[in-house]
Amino acid sequence: PAHDERDYKFAKHFGLELPQVITPNTEHNFDEASWDEKEGKLINSDFLNGLEVKAAIKKAIEEIEKRNLGKGKVNFRLRDAVFGRQRYWGEPIPIYYKDGIAHAMPENELPLILPEVDKYLPTEDGEPPLARAKDWKYKGEFAYEHSTMPGWAGSSWYFLRYMDAKNKTAFADKKVIDYWKNVDLYIGGSEHATGHLLYVRFWTKFLKDLGYINVDEPAQKLINQGMIQGRSNFVYIVQYNLMSSEDVDLTKLISAFVSKEIAQDFNNSNEEVVSRIKLQMNNIIRETFPDRTDITCNPKISRFNVDVNIVENDILDVSAFKKWRKEYANALFILEGDKYFCGVEVEKMSKSKFNVVSPDDICEKFGADTLRLYEMFLGPLEQSKPWNTNGITGVSGFLKKLWRLFFLPLPSGEGRGEGHTVSDEAPTKAELKTLHKTIKKITEDIDRFSFNTSVSNFMICVNELSDLKCNKKAILEPLLILVSPYAPHIAEELWSQLEHKESIACAPFPEFNESYLVEDNFNYPVSFNGKMRFQMELPSTLSVQEIEKLVMEAEQTHKYLEGKTPKKVIIVPKKIVNIVV
Repeated sequence: PAHDERDYKFAKHFGLELPQVITPNTEHNFDEASWDEKEGKLINSDFLNGLEVKAAIKKAIEEIEKRNLGKGKVNFRLRDAVFGRQRYWGEPIPIYYKDGIAHAMPENELPLILPEVDKYLPTEDGEPPLARAKDWKYKGEFAYEHSTMPGWAGSSWYFLRYMDAKNKTAFADKKVIDYWKNVDLYIGGSEHATGHLLYVRFWTKFLKDLGYINVDEPAQKLINQGMIQGRSNFVYIVQYNLMSSEDVDLTKLISAFVSKEIAQDFNNSNEEVVSRIKLQMNNIIRETFPDRTDITCNPKISRFNVDVNIVENDILDVSAFKKWRKEYANALFILEGDKYFCGVEVEKMSKSKFNVVSPDDICEKFGADTLRLYEMFLGPLEQSKPWNTNGITGVSGFLKKLWRLFFLPLPSGEGRGEGHTVSDEAPTKAELKTLHKTIKKITEDIDRFSFNTSVSNFMICVNELSDLKCNKKAILEPLLILVSPYAPHIAEELWSQLEHKESIACAPFPEFNESYLVEDNFNYPVSFNGKMRFQMELPSTLSVQEIEKLVMEAEQTHKYLEGKTPKKVIIVPKKIVNIVV
């Protein structure tokens, strides 16, 4: 039980021993969870002690064979064995049975169409849903196969059918296939890769070998997007490990929950905390069973997942918890100060772990654009990323700041006016520099599929334009077009506010102009014998001789030379000036 999650929970619940037989190769707390990984060294295992798990398994099998107790066996899992599905939706398998022997339908009679059924459930005797169809037989006599093909049967080749979808003599014309070839870019999750991409590659290579297509890979570029992981929260319940009693009605006892730090102190054998919890639990027993002096409690603390939607910043909404789990409506909560802090762990989103965040709830509270941007902002596309609703407010604030660029306060400072305050004035050099720096970065980010850095660049751009109090149409319109693939709803709304009749999706993408990034001046650090003494801003177009002349004429240079003649003046344009004395 120390090395299997379900057995561990069972043993913990019933107070059974947890004999440890593997020493983990990383730090692990057996008081909180089992060690399920097949990694580490064996202990308490007789002749297997000291061996790594995999080596121990091999040696155990050898010993079993040596003692004639059994034989080692290798199991192979062939995923193609799951081609037949006992469900309604899916391509019907064009097979019929005559005298118990399977026959393929003639090609000229295909396709076989799904029949009407009264409901999409298995029959009462366990047959697949297609068995519900009335009089669905080949030539009215022979029963069809009642299994259907899996989803990936059709999805493994549909990208080819898209090329020539109305062709009635082939899945696609050879000329069309030679022109379109394969998919330029395919994006799918890691689980999708094993459930679909495995087969689409098999189909493609098979069709290539038969000469039907001219490529042996379904896509030129494949990106496996990372999984959005859940951020689980835990509550810590004190378990009644009763002593000196056999006939106690446990349902009468009040449940008690302790905050995270208290639970950790208890499990770390903090004497003061352990004594306090024991006292509190035994007081509950005495109040519940005043006539029973033989009942005592040696408590233990375990944890379980709590709905993340009733937790904010890892602080539990106690009243919401009592409504969520009615069996704990009268539970006692031992707090840290005046708050109950939950435990935290990043793991796969799952309903069983109560860490699923509903997109509908996020959209209702923050808007769809905020959800889109935050998902991109979490991290690189190909990495798995932990979801944390607490971080979404920063992205929401960015969109509000973007909106305010179009609705600057009136000169009097009273209100924001009824319409936008976008100006037709010519932009300044600083504003153009901010815009074109952003165009360059966003274009590069899109080419690299680096959407998280795009969101960062948008934030920097909007902050800089806010500081410049920019409301110029020549700047804000291109910025909206850049933002539109990432936050289409707010971009479309602001675009219409600027009195455009066509959708922003029809607007040409802004072009980068490098000339706007060229600096007019450069702030030179001026050093004496390698030690920087002052800075001097000079035009970027000056020659080395012109720079030297202006530096040597400067009043601060005379101050640090103290009447001495320089041995050498080293100048690196747009970098440094060093005077050697």
